Order: sequence, then structure tokens, then C-alpha cells
Amino acid sequence: MRFRIYFLIIYVFSLNVSSSAQSELPYKKIPSYPANYTQGTVISRMIDGLGYRYYWATENLRRSDFDFRPDTLARSTFETMEHIYGLSFMILNASKNQVNERRNLFQMTANELRSATLDNLKLASEEIVLVDSMEELNILFQSSTGRKALPFWHVLNGPLADAIYHTGQMVSFRRTSGNPMNPKVNVFMGKTEL
Repeated sequence: MRFRIYFLIIYVFSLNVSSSAQSELPYKKIPSYPANYTQGTVISRMIDGLGYRYYWATENLRRSDFDFRPDTLARSTFETMEHIYGLSFMILNASKNQVNERRNLFQMTANELRSATLDNLKLASEEIVLVDSMEELNILFQSSTGRKALPFWHVLNGPLADAIYHTGQMVSFRRTSGNPMNPKVNVFMGKTEL
């Protein structure tokens, strides 16, 4: 009996820690926009828009939502989160001119994926806003044949657009699985009425 009570106390404590950590995640609302338009501030705002959408697309997902897939050939919501996590690293690495490397996603929980993805996007946004000219940045890949550098344009039509696309898929998936996204999310204004 004492073991059960002890376990229950630890479980409740872990839920409180988990929910408080979740409430501190970036992009619950979109940050205020910058005073000036520059190359860096425009791209930063695009990343912030993705962060806000992703935050709410992944907020309050249930176990059945993570497992949901519209077809046997499609990725599940959880697998889509893993993919977006990888894309967030490509965006972050490009913002720092760092080489992309394969990442091991195994053993990450949905909450860890969500948190790490949002943190990557926030860091990328903060890095990009400081850039004077996007020509300074490349998306870099290392292979056995050497390093390949592509202009930042490829981040826009590649990982950034892809992450926005897949975030929309998750919104559709959760609606289909019976857990629609909060209807008070206003992506136009970047605010959510709570």
C-alpha cells in the first residue's frame, strides 16, 4: 500500500513537472514583429510562423493521435513529428552555417520531440534575425565525397516549406482522429484566445 501511495505521489509530481515544462515552450504565441524589414527579420518571422503553428498542432495530443495515420503507407503523427524535428535541425544548422549530420531519433518521447523542435526553431529564428545578408548563409551537407554547400534559397523551398506542409498534415490528422486543434488558434494574428 505504501509503495502505491509513493508511486502515486511521484506520478503526480512528474505530471506537474511535465505540464509546467510544456507551458514554458516557445511559440505559445508568435513574438512581436520587428520594427524593420530586413532579410533576416523576414526569414525569422517565417520561422516564428512555423513555430506557432507547430506548437498548436502538437498541443494536447493523445496517444491515439500519435499513432494515427490516414493510410498504411502514410507516416503516423509521431513519425511526422520525427521528420519535422529533423527539418528543424536543417533550418537551425543553416542559420549558423553548420554542417547537417544524421541524428538518432530513437528513444525520444513525443514531448521531447516537441520541445526540441520548438527550441530549434526559436534558436534558428534568433540567429537569422541577426543576419545582414542571406548570401552569408548556406545549407551544408557532408558526405564521403566532400562537403556540399547550397544557397539559403534551398532552406526556404526545402526544410522550411516542408515543415510547414507537414505541420498542416498533423492538424488534419488530429481532426480526423477526433481531437481537433484548438479552434481559438488564430494563425493570422499569431495569438490564441485561452
